[in-house]
Amino acid sequence: MTYLTHGSTSLHEILRDLIVYRNLIPADDRLPSVVEIDKQLGLAESGLPRKAEPEYGRVVAEMLRRARALDLPGATIRRLIYIGDTQMNDGTAFRNLCTAGGWPGWAFIGRDGIDRPPQVQVEGALYVANRWSALPDFVRFVEDEGFALDEATAVVIDVDKTAIGARGRNDRVINAARVEGVKRTVADLLGPDFDADAFQAAYDELNQSTYHPFTADNQDYLAYICLMLGTGLFDLGTVKSQVKAGSMHHFTDFVAEAQGRRSELAGTGLESIHDDVWQRVKARDPTPFKAFRYNEYLSTVARFSDLPGATVDELLAQRIVITQEVRDVAAALRERGALILGVSDKPDEASIPSKAQAQAGMKALHHLETVAVGEA
Repeated sequence: MTYLTHGSTSLHEILRDLIVYRNLIPADDRLPSVVEIDKQLGLAESGLPRKAEPEYGRVVAEMLRRARALDLPGATIRRLIYIGDTQMNDGTAFRNLCTAGGWPGWAFIGRDGIDRPPQVQVEGALYVANRWSALPDFVRFVEDEGFALDEATAVVIDVDKTAIGARGRNDRVINAARVEGVKRTVADLLGPDFDADAFQAAYDELNQSTYHPFTADNQDYLAYICLMLGTGLFDLGTVKSQVKAGSMHHFTDFVAEAQGRRSELAGTGLESIHDDVWQRVKARDPTPFKAFRYNEYLSTVARFSDLPGATVDELLAQRIVITQEVRDVAAALRERGALILGVSDKPDEASIPSKAQAQAGMKALHHLETVAVGEA
């Protein structure tokens, strides 16, 4: 594939402040947070809902209704467009949103699959393409199907690996930022006891889908496990055997075992870190390892911005860039009156600066300038 740059921009140009990160607190403070919506809708008290859960759909559907009422009083959302990168997670979130809103809808699921010729498959209401450049074709397709794109249409855009770091094109840089955040956190906490090779071996092994039932594909859990392995109190081989034997089903089993051995942590100086994670896990916080996420924010911010003198390939390898095709379609649909909302599963702690950081001039990820790249 051949790619071209399209100047500098930001997610803010595409989404304004209509974006919600994992904590479901809209960046636009005129909109209600999940706590306020929970009181209104009486959602189940099962902790903060994740993207593929029905409660998440109910919360975001209500945010869409409120956003439409704010910018276009009297208008009613009647249909939904969703743009994402995974059939499982985004496809499920799309269907839940349609159910929650009572809306018909279409979803575009994209990636750049450079190993195959361009291909599109329509699976129910999913338009699955192996080129992001197929996005304009998707818009024409739904119009040909009689699907109106106007002020009664809500457009939900997945942020991570869709609007930025497009899957198959630029997603490895997002992954690299996250891994650096994990490594920096573990290295800082272990100090001279940090073994880079042992860390990488543990991370690479446990980051595989085989271990998702154990880690829940949650990077906070994985970071904490790698930290505990680095102390020497736990052994990677033993953990693998326990997981495969079924004696350690889930991360909660691991952290509970660490709690049972808390006295042994005294010699590592990590009691306070463990205590914080332990309490947050008990409180059902899906982001219990805050120190890791603060480092992920720093490593992610460092990968935004231009890279003067670099080729497009170098940009795609070293910077998190905006997906030009998503940028173009969002602008075209907004021009027709559609409501545009961004959703990100990245934790707020990895996306928004602390008060001190904000005072020093640091910005939320959706306000950072970076380069837009699209297929030629």
